[in-house]
Amino acid sequence: MLLINLGTPDSPEPGAVRAYLREFLSDPRVVEIPQLIWQPILRGIILTTRPRRSAHAYRQIWTDEGSPLAAISARQAAALTGAFGADVEVDLAMRYGRPAIGERIDVLRSKGCTRILLAPLYPQYCAATTATALDAAFAHLARLRWQPAVRTLPPYYDDPAYIDALAESVRAGLAELPFEPQALVASFHGVPQRTLELGDPYHCHCQKTARLVSEALGRELVVAFQSRFGRAKWLEPATDATLSRLPSEGIKRVAVFAPGFAADCLETLEEIAIRGRAVFLAAGGDKFAYLPCLNDSHSGIAMLRELIERELAGWMNGSKTENAGRR
Repeated sequence: MLLINLGTPDSPEPGAVRAYLREFLSDPRVVEIPQLIWQPILRGIILTTRPRRSAHAYRQIWTDEGSPLAAISARQAAALTGAFGADVEVDLAMRYGRPAIGERIDVLRSKGCTRILLAPLYPQYCAATTATALDAAFAHLARLRWQPAVRTLPPYYDDPAYIDALAESVRAGLAELPFEPQALVASFHGVPQRTLELGDPYHCHCQKTARLVSEALGRELVVAFQSRFGRAKWLEPATDATLSRLPSEGIKRVAVFAPGFAADCLETLEEIAIRGRAVFLAAGGDKFAYLPCLNDSHSGIAMLRELIERELAGWMNGSKTENAGRR
């Protein structure tokens, strides 16, 4: 089984961030502009100015274990190791940066794995996340003489196990707060509006997740979309604009959670917990809280285990073959 998440720079320094952004923003699934037009823009002003700003943001959240996303993802993989029996190897890869998807597929094959479950940890399907992770895996597999059998983890935006885990996590987070939020904001990563118009189901998946969590919690959610980039119109309402608006409507105490992220990262810990807080307080808010992602919590790992075990059905404890080393 190969867990896959987005990725992270190797360090919070401009050079490492520049290398990461070059790979990330060169992906045509991420920026759907013809490369002949986009690459001069990317290699010009963007990679000249953005890495320094992003490095500053990464330094604010960097830990002794490195990037929070990398550290939490490693703990998720460790928590799942052995959960499906000794014959199931668990590994971790990142779409951008290290460890690379192709590299980890090769490691699994070197251990005798002839059946691999690719598990992108994106609850809501989006071409810029789920599809590009699978693209990278399939591109590597296309170069192999001897390919393993492959399955992929479907989006789980409305799966009861995911909704129950989210609701449990939010309840626990709210119970620990020293105040009662007047509003609970569900902040999803944004994508360009054009993505929805081209048929990507991401927006619909986010809305259904929010509706189901709202029903499970028995309270209304404010849905917003963060991380706008560039001049194109993005999904709305924007998280920063929402946090700036709420105090004027008498909402002075809020809690924010990010149900689209499997692990806390730059977009949650810096963009929401630091900058989002500053925006809300500057607009006249009094109390702000960010509730962590599922991460490697008990409920988060139990949810992943249930989803993955379901997809491994028929593979675990299957019939023996001549390949004695198969996992």
